Amino acid sequence: MSLTRRDFARKSAITGAGVALAGSVGALASAPNALAATDDIASADGESAHGHHGHHGVGYGPLLSDPNGILALPEGFNYRVITYSGKTKLESGEFTPSNHDGTATFDGPRGTTLLVNNHELAGARATWPHPVPLTEGLVYDPAAAGGCTVVEVRRGGEVAEWVGIAGTATNCAGGSTPWGTWLTCEETEDKAGKNGFTKDHGYVFEVDPEDRRANRDPKPVKALGRYAHEAVVVDPKRGHLFLTEDAAGPNGLLYRWTPPAGFHHGRRKLRTLADDAGVLQAAKCFDSGGKFVDDLSRATKIGTVYGVDWVDVPDRDAKTVSVRKQFTTGQVTRARKLEGMWWGDGGVYIVSSFAREESPVQHDGQVWFYDPKRRTLTLKVLLGVNPDPTKDGAFDGPDNITVSPYGGLVIAEDGEGVQHLFGATESGRTYPIARNELNIGTEEEPEYSEFTGVTFSPDGKTLFANIQTPGIMLAITGPWKRQKCN
Repeated sequence: MSLTRRDFARKSAITGAGVALAGSVGALASAPNALAATDDIASADGESAHGHHGHHGVGYGPLLSDPNGILALPEGFNYRVITYSGKTKLESGEFTPSNHDGTATFDGPRGTTLLVNNHELAGARATWPHPVPLTEGLVYDPAAAGGCTVVEVRRGGEVAEWVGIAGTATNCAGGSTPWGTWLTCEETEDKAGKNGFTKDHGYVFEVDPEDRRANRDPKPVKALGRYAHEAVVVDPKRGHLFLTEDAAGPNGLLYRWTPPAGFHHGRRKLRTLADDAGVLQAAKCFDSGGKFVDDLSRATKIGTVYGVDWVDVPDRDAKTVSVRKQFTTGQVTRARKLEGMWWGDGGVYIVSSFAREESPVQHDGQVWFYDPKRRTLTLKVLLGVNPDPTKDGAFDGPDNITVSPYGGLVIAEDGEGVQHLFGATESGRTYPIARNELNIGTEEEPEYSEFTGVTFSPDGKTLFANIQTPGIMLAITGPWKRQKCN
């Protein structure tokens, strides 16, 4: 049943600010580029947010340069390299694959922490020095370089790593499930024959971090569609899956998959679905006045609320036409660089990394919150275009995202120039957590890879994150604390 424009306008009038502030993160900024304004923010007691270790302001203080040239952190924090492509090795003897991306953590047996780590390797397998090894029984397409590894961090600090799935392509983000598995997403539309591929790509696959036998004979979940998948989350109450598409020409879409009647989620259940099971739909938004919204970049104020209807996808497997191109003008709402997602506060946090000339309005990042009960999208974070990405201080290009156990969000930056992990409190105050100091460019023209896979350990004591190139998984520990909202 669609949410009528009249119903949405009535709800907006009744709830007012309550709609705009849905979710515990609240309105995380109040003006374009507000998240970049992190220098010398005073706390309620007048102390700078960039004080020293043990300070009472927002965040944890200034970032201290790393003598090893990898990761700058606040005083009192430490990091540990968990995996490093081309240096650390899998149980089977091959080097850790490169291009770390989406990651999730799980409670493992005997007090261990398990992580599933995507490796975003696109195109022909031969072009990558450290592809995901083609482990017998775990290969979808032997011509593809991507996949996932499972990392086990034991109580004593020992690390083991093995292949979870191989022979997939451009494994970007994904999402964990309430039943303890990982959904890995292929951000590509390449069909068999391209790049030497033997099978079509652009699907979602399920990986079990604990049961290695469950990962044998990989099967795509075709019911979720074939397109440039980015991330996916599961609504634990209603059973819907929400998915983002990172694409342009035209811009990508936000999707919702509704399971068929009588279907019950659980381990290995998705792979039993028929290719056309359930209903795959794309979002169509309208404002409180009932006007159709063609692109999410139209929102220029924090707290903007859109009503959402869902429109059926004609051909989810995109046999002849890409899914996003099957809709004509006025049928669906688009957005550039729809990226990371995370379930929290009873809904879905959704990232749009940036918008440029291909979009109606330019920006350097948005974070939206979809409330499935109200069927509304609320703009929580808006970053204006960063005038000088080479300078430290401003944030741009949000990508992977997680809800912090200490309040607010932690966001991985995939912008231009300097790259950070940064936090945003429930009231919009922002603070740096880490800065990538691994220069993969030259001294004259430095280059710093994006952060990916930001996620906390199940006990909330360790923040895991990746430097995508060359491919490093890091574990960050320190005096975490609940961030003030004021």
